[in-house]
Amino acid sequence: MSAPRLAIVTGASRGIGLAVAERLLDDEMRVVMLARSADALRAAAEMYGDRATPIECDVSDPAAIEAMAQRVHDEIGAAPDVIVNNAGLFKLSSTHDTDPSDFADALAVNLVAPFRVIRAFLPAMREQKRGHIVNIGSIADRMAFPENGAYAASKFGLRGFHEVLRAELRGTGVRATLVSPGPVDTSLWDEVDPDNRPGFSPRASMLDANAVASAVVYAVTQPDHVNIDELRLSRT
Repeated sequence: MSAPRLAIVTGASRGIGLAVAERLLDDEMRVVMLARSADALRAAAEMYGDRATPIECDVSDPAAIEAMAQRVHDEIGAAPDVIVNNAGLFKLSSTHDTDPSDFADALAVNLVAPFRVIRAFLPAMREQKRGHIVNIGSIADRMAFPENGAYAASKFGLRGFHEVLRAELRGTGVRATLVSPGPVDTSLWDEVDPDNRPGFSPRASMLDANAVASAVVYAVTQPDHVNIDELRLSRT
């Protein structure tokens, strides 16, 4: 029997990342689950036994990404078949009120971290001539909203990076997909309280995390000769 396919999912302790990890695990993949919260990761991974590997990893820290990649190499030894860059940082603030450090933090988590995670594994994926990279974008990667400067800058950047990556990978056997959902009802909105802020979608009308997970699974389970360039998700 061949070994199960290997996936790496960032931000996998809650929300979209957890939903994606659970769906891939349910599809009999082995999943490396990354997040900053070690306790939440262990709790989420426990029911899946050896097929779920929780690794505490702050993706804004380059050294943590390097250590994680080395651990995957040492303990598993295989290049990932799927990478899902989901970890995200979202904080509303008008431009004149945004602290430069908050702007830098958004770029570090939402844009630089996906680049570093991909770079850590892409040579091996190219060598094996297969694999799938999924970047979780947002409606904010193509539309502008007030108080969204840092997040939009990072997501527009991620969209541009995805397009370059897709062009570079054409013909290599490694595929790349951008999944861009509208508002998703996760704990990311807890501090914002959109139900009581004019101009925001109420949480009851948002997508749920499982809808995004379904889109990811759809993309990565297509035949090898099919690439889903981009999926835009909205609530009907």
